[in-house]
Amino acid sequence: MVSASDFRNGVTLEIDGQVVQVIEFQHVKPGKGAAFVRTKLKNVINGGVTERTFRPTEKFPPAHIDRVDMQYLYDDGEMYNFMNPETFEQIALSHEQIADAMKFVKENETCRVDSYQGKVFSVEPPLKVTLEVTHTEPGVKGNTATGATKPATLETGAEIQVPLFINTGDKVIVSTQTGSYESRG
Repeated sequence: MVSASDFRNGVTLEIDGQVVQVIEFQHVKPGKGAAFVRTKLKNVINGGVTERTFRPTEKFPPAHIDRVDMQYLYDDGEMYNFMNPETFEQIALSHEQIADAMKFVKENETCRVDSYQGKVFSVEPPLKVTLEVTHTEPGVKGNTATGATKPATLETGAEIQVPLFINTGDKVIVSTQTGSYESRG
């Protein structure tokens, strides 16, 4: 059991049947009344953030989150299929569950799969990926205003904005967190 007085950033707990992670905490000792702990908690399953206060003596069970690096194998049209490279165990996750995380991931990339009590709740792609541009319009000569960009379609089907000098067939490095062009690959 973890008491509220022992809260630290990143601690994962089970509170009221929900799995939450402490994002911020502050021990408060007012002039009058009892001390308390003010926290910001993030629900690790749905991503919601709530603020809540606790008495320092309140205790909660720790929640053990399993984080495993898995190789993305393929998309069969309905499910994304992953394999644990150590045990060769395979899992399939639905498009609705993780489609946003998979926009910039191509086959054979390694992703971190997070689960609680055997139930997968998120997939973290690599921070940066190198992808090929499959389609983009050629840059217009003379249109060299600072920071000018154009749309480009990547090999995964995602569309991003790239500088005018990028052409079809070029490799680009993309940030998976922001979904933006970083540099040439």
